[in-house]
Amino acid sequence: MLTADAIFARRLQACQDRLMGYAMALSRDRETARDLLQDCVARALIAPSLPESEPAFRAFLFTTLRNLWIDRVRRERRKVAVDEAMDLLAEVAMQPVGLESVLVNALAVRQAFARLSEEHRDVLSLVDIAGFGYGEAALVLGIPPGTVMSRVSRARRALSSMLTDSAVEMLPRRGTAQR
Repeated sequence: MLTADAIFARRLQACQDRLMGYAMALSRDRETARDLLQDCVARALIAPSLPESEPAFRAFLFTTLRNLWIDRVRRERRKVAVDEAMDLLAEVAMQPVGLESVLVNALAVRQAFARLSEEHRDVLSLVDIAGFGYGEAALVLGIPPGTVMSRVSRARRALSSMLTDSAVEMLPRRGTAQR
């Protein structure tokens, strides 16, 4: 027979990667995401009761994590400044020719994602990164599923328009002259 702690650990392990992905999408910083995840687990451990069903349990954890993030942003009164783009550009410079286009594409997507509104980043983080269905995302965000669907559609359209050929500026290759 499993103890309550073992049951909790098993339930948490089933969604831990998705939870970490969501924390990364919110914070855009690995250490902050780890802190958020740890705080979320601590809150769940001291909760007087946890939902029995797995979907409700996941929604509880994601809602808790999201609320912790909102509290952190309000408490700090400033946006967390993370310069992933510069790190990725440094990686591009260090990579052999051929991998550059993959890294530049990743950079373009990250930059475009960062320029989305908070509402759009939130909904895409849950649906496209964490893999939630519209109903589950609606529970986490506290909005109707139809609103989730329309926000996902608008967010994907906005992201796509930022990534069109006309919106992306080509960088010269390392070691080559511009034509």
